[in-house]
Amino acid sequence: MNLKKLTKSQIVIISAVALTVLCIIFCLTIGRNDSKQQGGRSRGGNTVFSVITQTVQKEVLHGYVIANGEIESQNSVNVYPDVAGKVIETNVMLGSSVKRGDIIAYVDPSAPGQYYKKSPVYAPISGSIISTPLKNGTTVSTNTTIAIVGDISNLQVTADIPERYVAVLKEGLKAEISVEAYPGVVFEATVSRVSPVVDTTSRTKEVVLHFNTRDERVNAGMFGKVKLYTQDYKDQVVMPSDALVQLNDENYAYVVKEDSTVERRKVVTGKSVDGKIQITEGISEGEKVVIQGQTSLNDGSKIRDIGNAGAKSADTENSGDEKDGAGNGAEKTGAEKNGAEKAHSKN
Repeated sequence: MNLKKLTKSQIVIISAVALTVLCIIFCLTIGRNDSKQQGGRSRGGNTVFSVITQTVQKEVLHGYVIANGEIESQNSVNVYPDVAGKVIETNVMLGSSVKRGDIIAYVDPSAPGQYYKKSPVYAPISGSIISTPLKNGTTVSTNTTIAIVGDISNLQVTADIPERYVAVLKEGLKAEISVEAYPGVVFEATVSRVSPVVDTTSRTKEVVLHFNTRDERVNAGMFGKVKLYTQDYKDQVVMPSDALVQLNDENYAYVVKEDSTVERRKVVTGKSVDGKIQITEGISEGEKVVIQGQTSLNDGSKIRDIGNAGAKSADTENSGDEKDGAGNGAEKTGAEKNGAEKAHSKN
């Protein structure tokens, strides 16, 4: 090509094309180097994948049910008037202490034009007023509750458990109670009574729990969150649920071999509990599985272990819905009760 015959515009175009080609070559070279630095290459030319692993151990899984509960007096009595009429005087307020025989209120049973006479309403037991008394002027009958007197030194929690968990309910089960007023604080309790019948309307069974120790921070009338432990599963081979890989409706895990390659191994799973999954077949205690980075792996892939999550405490709690290993709810314990209760169990 005769450069003297090239126009100025042609020279500019040729220069631009040449510069573009050089830039492309440079970018490809840099990208290839970055890829080698990040993944590395095995001597066979296969990519080495950086992963995080964890050693499989046997653990104890604690099953539990979570439900809403009402904190109330163990011994409380509704106070009724002896006669019908109007409340004309109230001598107590919410929280007032009373003794048996104290006058709580007065009721006027007289009709207009009749002789005026006050009828006293007495406290049937000693304790505290645990419900707001009726206001003066309220018309009452002999079936109307004027107030409720309860012994607030001994409290209990009443919770309604969905029908499908009836099989695991029994007296003596341990529970932890938490209240909104004291976040992070747990109060221990024990099941003292399980209702013999299921409520046909709510399809729930009432469970009564007594606090193991008295704590002044817990008050009658509070709302409590009940964590009721139902069953322990001991010596279970468990791995993180994140290690599970599903292919064609089958469950697999990548098991690390001594030569730093992985074996994609089929596993049979059991309970899925709080980010942990029970392995009934396929993996043994002490083997190492990939828990992060396995999405890019294949059977036989070369890996670099950049961090073993290590063995955690062999005591794991179940705080999530229990499912079978395939992710299907096999005795699933998550439930909403009246839009407020969520239940969990491992049974």
